Amino acid sequence: MKSVQQEIDERTNLTNTNKFELLLFRLGGDENGDRSELYGINVFKIREIVAMPPVTAVAGAQPHMLGVVNLRGQIIPVMDLPAIVGVKPKTGLNIMLVTEFARTTQAFAVESVDEIVRLDWSQVLTAEGSNATGMVTSIARLDGDTSGTRLAQVLDVETILRRMVPAEGKEVDPESIPTIALKQGAFILAADDSVVARNLIEQGLQAMHAPFVMTKSGKEAWDKLNSIAVGCKAEGIDVADRVALVLTDLEMPEMDGFTLTRKIKQDPRFSKIPVVIHSSLSGKTNEDHVKGVGADAYVAKFVAEDLATTIKSVLHKKDA
Repeated sequence: MKSVQQEIDERTNLTNTNKFELLLFRLGGDENGDRSELYGINVFKIREIVAMPPVTAVAGAQPHMLGVVNLRGQIIPVMDLPAIVGVKPKTGLNIMLVTEFARTTQAFAVESVDEIVRLDWSQVLTAEGSNATGMVTSIARLDGDTSGTRLAQVLDVETILRRMVPAEGKEVDPESIPTIALKQGAFILAADDSVVARNLIEQGLQAMHAPFVMTKSGKEAWDKLNSIAVGCKAEGIDVADRVALVLTDLEMPEMDGFTLTRKIKQDPRFSKIPVVIHSSLSGKTNEDHVKGVGADAYVAKFVAEDLATTIKSVLHKKDA
């Protein structure tokens, strides 16, 4: 039997293997509560799971905002996740998921929790092009690439939070963003699977006057980088003169940001390209992993001024 420390070590070392853990839960089904689908959130975003406590309603709150709870002296907003997604719990809101991401702490009320599963990011495919409403970033094939595998919808909790608490995600103010000057023909290669995050990143890079190429996953960014390398070789130029910097999220289908960064830094063609990790996953553990894979900087989502300052600092070091 594994010790608690062994389990903690295994979990924190998942980033070295393109793996992650997904908390599976249920929200409910149709108006009768039938067809209860599986949903998931990355375990790294979960602070704790508790039985649903009494909630204090807040006057003038957004629809589907249940109110707040006092959890060990901390006031935490609680959202009705089934109502947000558009389903009805058959047995009620029984469990509260306390989450930490994007520099905030908040809780989501759900019907029930199933289990925690360990997956390879290759088991996760983008949800874009499906009937997802933007609240689902990807679909996890829980039993691998097999016929009849169970599927779980990975929720984009960043988008949900932004919709529910607009003040947490103000629009980018171009007047407050420092500009940068890249070499002629150079650009920033960015990767993020969230529609909302991509829009904010694009606004930030445009405010910086930085040309960019946007991709939707680590694998797409890696494939794009290799394609660029082929073109640069034909032109007789260094890839680092074309790709000024790679900006990557951590949680992405098919290939995560840790794996993308490690592949870039271990490849002689790309090792001189600085990598900035931009993620809602925060905390010392994740920042230590960022250093371990060779990233040049880490910046938590999403403050456009912080992102711009970090990018400018990293590029200055590259050119020094």
